[in-house]
Amino acid sequence: MATVTVMEWQRVLLFVNGRLDRVLEPGRHRYRAKHAALVPVEMRPRVLIVSGQELITRDGLSLRVSVAVTWSVTDPVRFTTGAESAQAVLHGAVQEAIREAVAATTFDELLADRARLSDLAAPVSERTSTVGVTVTETRARDLMLPGELRRATQDTILARERGRADLERARAEAASLRTLANAARVLEEHPTLLRLRTLQVAAEPGTRIILDPRAD
Repeated sequence: MATVTVMEWQRVLLFVNGRLDRVLEPGRHRYRAKHAALVPVEMRPRVLIVSGQELITRDGLSLRVSVAVTWSVTDPVRFTTGAESAQAVLHGAVQEAIREAVAATTFDELLADRARLSDLAAPVSERTSTVGVTVTETRARDLMLPGELRRATQDTILARERGRADLERARAEAASLRTLANAARVLEEHPTLLRLRTLQVAAEPGTRIILDPRAD
């Protein structure tokens, strides 16, 4: 007899003569070593990066998208026997889900809300159920535009910011003109105020005032 210790984060498949005999849970187990084979399966969550996919949005623009996927094994038997490579099945399922999400969304919608690419856990898990894999989270990491489109987007943003700055400058100038107009109207209606203001200015050091004898 032989013994094997299965860790808390593992499951071990015991095969006898090429057939699955049982799944060993965490703990210490004894088994007949003759004609037996052990296949350990990691059950802790893992992260898969699917990067650099070039996809087409609903309005016909090309993007390169990268997504991080958190996944774990929920059925060690299916994970081991359901496909030659369960991780390859997972990778393909993520690619399909991203492609469908981008194809159903416009470029502007993706820029405004990248979370649209972070809600893929359910469709991916549905595609990978046959290999015992469940996706718990997807996150859009990078959203890269082609060079020409990236420059056009930057130009648009710069033009918008310049327009805002020009608008604020125009508002400030208009406010200043209104203030001057109001002051001129008050002085025109009350000449005495103009004389008092002249005296105030004349009292300041270094001030030079030229009086026009033609003035009333």
